[in-house]
Amino acid sequence: MSPFDQPIDRRNSDSIKWSKYAGRDVLPLWVADMDFAAPPAVIETLHRRIEHGVFGYGGPWPSLTESVLAHLESEYQWRIEAEWIVWLPGLVTGLNVACRAVDGEVLTATPIYPPFLSAPHFSGRKLNRAELACTDDGWRFDQAALQAALTPATELFLLCHPHNPVGRCWSRDELLELAALAEANDFIVCSDEIHCGLILDVDKRHIPFASLSPEAAKRSITLMAPSKTFNIPGLGCAFAVIPDTSLRRRFEHAMHGIVPHVNVLGLAACEAAYRDSGDWHRELITYLRANRDLVIATVNWEKGAKMKSVEATYLAWIDVRELGLAKPAAHFEAHGLGLSDGADFGAPGWLRLNFGCPRSTLEEALKRFTTACRAA
Repeated sequence: MSPFDQPIDRRNSDSIKWSKYAGRDVLPLWVADMDFAAPPAVIETLHRRIEHGVFGYGGPWPSLTESVLAHLESEYQWRIEAEWIVWLPGLVTGLNVACRAVDGEVLTATPIYPPFLSAPHFSGRKLNRAELACTDDGWRFDQAALQAALTPATELFLLCHPHNPVGRCWSRDELLELAALAEANDFIVCSDEIHCGLILDVDKRHIPFASLSPEAAKRSITLMAPSKTFNIPGLGCAFAVIPDTSLRRRFEHAMHGIVPHVNVLGLAACEAAYRDSGDWHRELITYLRANRDLVIATVNWEKGAKMKSVEATYLAWIDVRELGLAKPAAHFEAHGLGLSDGADFGAPGWLRLNFGCPRSTLEEALKRFTTACRAA
């Protein structure tokens, strides 16, 4: 039996995911955290750190920084300098700081993770949207839509890479097209790469946007974290990689007075995740791949529901528009399944399902999904 088959009871705990439906028979497969224990190396490191007993103000240390540099080089063949790293208490913080650090209008491609839609608003920036194209071959950037959404005032593009919620692992050619567009129109690309360790297709790999070329690096802000891959989002540890000195200073200036330091347990967990959790990670990917295949087979069997393959992440993006439901998320909740509402991502009529859970939980959830579809 895989360790990922072992259910962990998260009811009556601090879990936002599970407390949403407290007292109701609803399986929560909505917010993007997994129902798996963190890697043993992370847990052991946290125990040692807690036993130290002192939790004063802290900051990154040399071996932590080295673990990040080594991880990025070994996993993605991306060599960075230590001074390019700006530590953050969360990736969403980084999105908001980027919108404050770069003047002008913001562009993104929808559907998209909701903070991409709210961060420009919170920063007083105008947001323009270009719809992704859903083709027979899967989700793609629509170059005509991107060109139409660009304005002379566009200075920042928010890229989700791999993409949440559609599950694309963008190819080198697609990224090069975006880099050329950025160069031609002189805008910065803020690339959210938090799901970069969750590539499920064996024939694909993650390519950091900033690794494409020195020109791409110069106009990039890359946001990363161990939180999704190693299931430690509650520890609040992320970082930005910003090669250009001037842009990095603007980013750091925008943080002053509003962004707290990363907590010391998050920093400790980050090092253990990147340095000592490779075996756990490989087993996780195998498990998630099987979960993904089960979800795709079930969803596409049901009349009125469909989805494209998921190349990366543990999130399924499901089209239920043919069911004709006024409130899809509420309908599925009434049948015991809590999913994310596509309207929050800019796509009413769609649902997002988190399959980062034990197989037994997923099997029960998919039974409820089938019942909900047939009751529509």
